[in-house]
Amino acid sequence: MKLTDLEIFTVAPPAPGWGGRYWLIVKLTTDTGIIGWGECYAASVGPAAMHHVIGDVFVRHMEGENPENIELMFRRAYSSGFTQRPDSTVMGAFSGLEIACWDILGKARERPVHALIGGRMNDTIRAYTYLYPLPRHDMPGFWTSPEMAAEAAADCAARGYTAVKFDPAGPYTIRGGHQPAMSDIAQSVAFCAAIREAVGDRADLLFGTHGQFSTSGAIRLGQAIAPFQPLWFEEPVPPDNIVSMTEVARGQPVPVATGERLTTRAEFAPVLRAGAASILQPALGRSGGIWETRKIAAMAEAYNAQLAPHLYAGPIEWAANIQLAATIPNILMAETIETPFHAALIKGSIVVEDGFIRPPDTPGLGIDVDEDLMRAHRYDGAGLHLQMQEAPCDYVHGNSFEGGAPARKT
Repeated sequence: MKLTDLEIFTVAPPAPGWGGRYWLIVKLTTDTGIIGWGECYAASVGPAAMHHVIGDVFVRHMEGENPENIELMFRRAYSSGFTQRPDSTVMGAFSGLEIACWDILGKARERPVHALIGGRMNDTIRAYTYLYPLPRHDMPGFWTSPEMAAEAAADCAARGYTAVKFDPAGPYTIRGGHQPAMSDIAQSVAFCAAIREAVGDRADLLFGTHGQFSTSGAIRLGQAIAPFQPLWFEEPVPPDNIVSMTEVARGQPVPVATGERLTTRAEFAPVLRAGAASILQPALGRSGGIWETRKIAAMAEAYNAQLAPHLYAGPIEWAANIQLAATIPNILMAETIETPFHAALIKGSIVVEDGFIRPPDTPGLGIDVDEDLMRAHRYDGAGLHLQMQEAPCDYVHGNSFEGGAPARKT
């Protein structure tokens, strides 16, 4: 069996666009006619350029190869151009293609992917969700309203979710870490207080940030929200600064989580060695794919750390996350995005029931992809999947973070 054909889809979810402006989905076909699906989580170049990168990685390192040879293809891509170092764009391309290889292998053997990478350890996976506006909420106002966030949290808890994530601490900018405005700290405390009151002990609070803060600023913020017992403080400082993240982990009591912007074990290992985070959040469409992230999970186990796979993408990366989560003893939970479009794209083949996910037993990733739906929702813009704000923190008029999906300009 050999890999012969590649097709790339850039899929635009309908407004408001939970999961990003678009998703990069790949379709691999073998000489025996087996199709595998994968998703690339790479956002540093535009979609047109990314198509070329994905195509180059496939032709250069994978075309004509047996899809079983995951390690060989990984080492080719990782070493490409005399590098042998993490490259988020190349690894983002490879990760999606690697996921598709596992889908092919599972289908060829008529077994789910988790059966091929260690077998089922977990019959159910705990899910968590971001807090998104309810239909009755005013969307622009939602991101700065503790009251609306509390209503959304209560709705999630009523649907069985035992953990909810929110990010009220202001924008992430190209300027790197900054001191939070006192108003941002006060707003963060107000969100934690309102959500804790709404869910009581039924759900954990996951305090999301995106590397916004300086070391001392993150410590101040962590100390302020600590009385509400958040389960984690996500990426409090820029992800490339492990020394600073370690200082934050030691300087305030909320457990630190990180990993959505890291790729391969080469970037996760120093985090574990330094004690910078006790919860890792790899995005399988960027971290190196299923096999590489299985290695990251094993490393984390040795450091008594847990995994909570990240998802701000489409349902194919989610399916890969669930297959991995089924196999590892140190899974904490998996991020989930529930929208009609996410569900329709995989024809409802994986679902959240009472806040938990049952890994499918069907072959491969266990999903049935609606190819026609993807073709009908092609993204034709030039924007990035996510974009960082250029303006600095506003210390006078307040700050707002629109949940990863800014309102589309008309």
